[in-house]
Amino acid sequence: MKLQKILSRLQKLHPKEIDLSLNRVKKLCEKLGNPQNLSRCISVVGTNGKYSTIQAIRAILKEANINCNIYTSPHILKINERFVYNDQEISDANLAKLLFEVEEINNGDPITYFEILTAAYFYGAEKFKDNINIIESGLFHRFDATNIINKNLASIITSIGLDHLDWLPENEKTIEKIVFEKTSNLLNSNIFIAKQSSKETLNLIKKNISNNKSNKIIFNEKFSYSLNENGFIYYEDEFGSLKLPQPNVLGSFQMENISTAIATIRKLNLNVSDDNIKTGITKIQSIARFQEIKKGKLKDLCKNNKIYVDGSHNPLGAKVLSEHLEKINCKKHIVIGMMANKDHEKYISYFKNISSLTTIDIPNQLNAIKGEDLKKKLDKYKKTQFKNSIVEAITSCPVSENDIILITGSLYLAGEVLKLN
Repeated sequence: MKLQKILSRLQKLHPKEIDLSLNRVKKLCEKLGNPQNLSRCISVVGTNGKYSTIQAIRAILKEANINCNIYTSPHILKINERFVYNDQEISDANLAKLLFEVEEINNGDPITYFEILTAAYFYGAEKFKDNINIIESGLFHRFDATNIINKNLASIITSIGLDHLDWLPENEKTIEKIVFEKTSNLLNSNIFIAKQSSKETLNLIKKNISNNKSNKIIFNEKFSYSLNENGFIYYEDEFGSLKLPQPNVLGSFQMENISTAIATIRKLNLNVSDDNIKTGITKIQSIARFQEIKKGKLKDLCKNNKIYVDGSHNPLGAKVLSEHLEKINCKKHIVIGMMANKDHEKYISYFKNISSLTTIDIPNQLNAIKGEDLKKKLDKYKKTQFKNSIVEAITSCPVSENDIILITGSLYLAGEVLKLN
């Protein structure tokens, strides 16, 4: 209860949820003694795959007994997920203590919720200075609150695509602008570029970082992987090749993120062995990224069918997810809920061969599109039904044995699904 009261107060310090500027967070960090000036940071920017890349790095480092601190957003089940120190999610009591102290030092100055959480993360990380900090950039990067560190070990650019267009001027809702926002302000160190969805996007990234003096390690130029028909994965970079087992996360697209994680760890010479890498990728913790629900209340509703939850919410995420679904030989039923500011029609247009489509409201989200309104928008792609709840949506799917049900469209929906289950 104490933690929730503090969070409620922090949300009222600024009238806007997002206000793109670094002035407020820098001012607070100065009051805190500039805790963001850490020596060992890995920055992760991009549109899709940031969380999965971070979790792959985390799993490998853990296997090598290397401690890390991690800052991510948004959270899925509870806010503690955003604050990982010494590879442990912070407790309620310690998070309340940390946030209260930062709140007191801020002394009521206007600052957005994300900005004060970011400052608090860095303040907490000071106690673990020798750890590697893995920091996920939020909305874009140039004016994101995480973009206040003065040096890092590396910047990782995951797959970039169209998202958060409502935060861009009407005449700048383009991939060129998004690439600029995400990559124009990267530090001089090492830049790792993951596999991109098109040559156009990759070329835009290369052009945008052409004057950056960092080492540039680019997928298919400095590192690559291939899937073997016997189930093994062959990874290769300047340090040699690795024969890898299948990771424990579902979806062949996850190797795009895992290979980037491996390239980063090997290039930074973090004293990680090949065996650490091989074992680490079989122990990745991944929430709401094509996650199968194997037990619980919702699984009990469809015992003869597999049920998955995925937090993808933009066209690029839909493209990757749909390509994976095409490889699964069964009928697919999609339950979908989305935030109002997303490209709903573009998102669903990628799912070509689905047996049923059901829209729902996202519980507890005022900024979500109503399920009935979403139904009207998606009807042109597939005859769609609307249901009043997650449970009704699942039980109404016309499944046969071995069909799968996928709940997707939003990380917020994914969180509600996992809570309910």
